[in-house]
Amino acid sequence: MPTITARELAARLGGELEHCPPDRPISEVRPLDDAGPGSVSFLANPRYASKAEASGAGLILADPSASLGEHPVLRVPNPYWAFAQAIGWLHPEPEPAWGGTPIHPTVRVGAGCRLAPGVTVGARTVLGAGCILHPGVHIGEDCALGEGCELFSGVVLYRRTRLGRHVRIHANTVLGSDGYGYVLVDGRHQKVPQVGWVEVGDEVELGACVAVDRGVLGPTRIGAGTKVDNQVQIGHNVQVGEHCLLVSQSGISGSTKLGDYVTLAGKVGVVGHIEIGSRSIVGGNSVVAKSLPEGSFVTGFPARPHREWTESQAALNRLPRLLKQLRAKG
Repeated sequence: MPTITARELAARLGGELEHCPPDRPISEVRPLDDAGPGSVSFLANPRYASKAEASGAGLILADPSASLGEHPVLRVPNPYWAFAQAIGWLHPEPEPAWGGTPIHPTVRVGAGCRLAPGVTVGARTVLGAGCILHPGVHIGEDCALGEGCELFSGVVLYRRTRLGRHVRIHANTVLGSDGYGYVLVDGRHQKVPQVGWVEVGDEVELGACVAVDRGVLGPTRIGAGTKVDNQVQIGHNVQVGEHCLLVSQSGISGSTKLGDYVTLAGKVGVVGHIEIGSRSIVGGNSVVAKSLPEGSFVTGFPARPHREWTESQAALNRLPRLLKQLRAKG
């Protein structure tokens, strides 16, 4: 990875250093709670100030009004945009290494694998024993598939995707596409680079036309034994626990965490940066707007305890009759 000094980073971003040696080497961009002395992180939302104060980051990007005591800070007008630019400089994406053949010469193919016509596999990828790749599957560079995986036609794995053992992925599903991250700069939406990856546990099954975005910096994860229906969207940095059931047309926004044995019924929407406790159930067509404790059963928009929602729906259904009675008395 490239390394630059704090002084060089400040010059590129047009910022001002505070409490930071100018020659401090910076080699990576990391989240506040995962940053070390060689990391740069950022604070764009005041509600995460406590995380910033506890962070071990060697440098924190922050706006001029942020109060972080003696922490090493680079003051910039737009910390999120500065963060995006730093990712591009410190985590550049490599150029594709086409090998001139559909299966790159560096690919390792396990015993008993079956690769149909039209399959393409990128450099340094490892296919475990007994994998089956149907026509039109594309696997990018530096991927790893455990034994016994089966990928149906049109499946795409972006670079560095990792699958456990006996994973089944149905037609036209995409793992590792860029997360939906943009920052408004001078009236234009500028892209926040997405340089993470996707990890899928053992015995996961993904339906057709599922989209799983890679993380901004680290992994998006799907735990072992989880089953995902058709047309489900899983955003960047989402962490799905083990043995979850995600039903058709559900969508999970970025950085949300699901515990184990969570069920999302059809067309459920989940906002970002929240947690849904293990063994929770979310009824169909619901929108989860805040974190849920373990064992919750919620329904509605916004989602609330199922019994409360059914009672409110029953009361709502009685309103027309009650209005008619009131008019008759008036």
